[in-house]
Amino acid sequence: MPTKKPLVIVTRKLPEAVETRMRELFDARLNLDDKPMTAAELAEAVASADVLVPTITDRIDAALIAKSGPHLKLIANFGAGVDNIDVTAATDRGITVTNTPGVLTEDTADMTMALILAVPRRLVEGATALQEEKFTGWAPSWMLGHRLQGKRLGIVGMGRIGQAVARRAKAFGLQIHYHNRKQVAPEIEQELEATYWDSLDQMLARMDIVSVNCPHTPATFHLLSTRRLKLMKPSAYIVNTARGEVIDENTLAQMLEKGQLSGAGLDVFENEPAINPKLLKAKNVVLLPHMGSATIEGRIDMGEKVIVNIKSFVDGHKPPDRVIPAML
Repeated sequence: MPTKKPLVIVTRKLPEAVETRMRELFDARLNLDDKPMTAAELAEAVASADVLVPTITDRIDAALIAKSGPHLKLIANFGAGVDNIDVTAATDRGITVTNTPGVLTEDTADMTMALILAVPRRLVEGATALQEEKFTGWAPSWMLGHRLQGKRLGIVGMGRIGQAVARRAKAFGLQIHYHNRKQVAPEIEQELEATYWDSLDQMLARMDIVSVNCPHTPATFHLLSTRRLKLMKPSAYIVNTARGEVIDENTLAQMLEKGQLSGAGLDVFENEPAINPKLLKAKNVVLLPHMGSATIEGRIDMGEKVIVNIKSFVDGHKPPDRVIPAML
């Protein structure tokens, strides 16, 4: 007699190949119109599902988890970060949480490097000048930026993505510096010719470009606080493809407006999808709509990880990407 398929509720539209495979393996309830679920719809989903597949924009907090039904045993997040989920509350209720690490490393590092190039070289300003018909011909002193070679890049968070950024940046002649909770292995430091700073304050004060590549956790909320941002040189640039909450965005916007920083490249924002109006008006910033991991290949890889985690769990095995509170 066939085993009943678990009810898997997916909160957003996923790549077609991923959704098709989910329908083959599970009793998958898909979100075909891709509208974000309301709080009431999420509550209904956790009350009825065996497995919930949320994305990073779904707030799965303790209050919502408290409404979960007796059959919900797995939250298989479609995303590497899990700051949208109260993992402790889920664990306390006997619900396993998984994520999709590793598959977005190269895509996010590519976008980080694109911003590291775009901001000092004023690429968006140049493109805008063309669109606004302000280009009247080449001139030796027009649209001058700064070269990358020889500049110091400070990476905040030297995990998979931070190391991938470092490899790209090293190829462009940047000097690699980093701050991390723990110093990386000597062979990695040697490969990247990277300098470790146990003091984030000291590193920030010396860098020409700072790249934020750490996750958002309670410990990293406003890690780049008002005090720390003001340690940076006025000639410095900051790039963030991690999470907007890591930077005090209001202070950053004020410093850019006052010329206390030379520029910023931001793919993430503190109150997404709302963007600080000062950032929208600034000429010395490149703003992207959280697209660092947005490749078809990456999204399919994420979906395949979600499926493997669900299938492993349903078959009675420990999911390969299980998240536990101690990991946060």
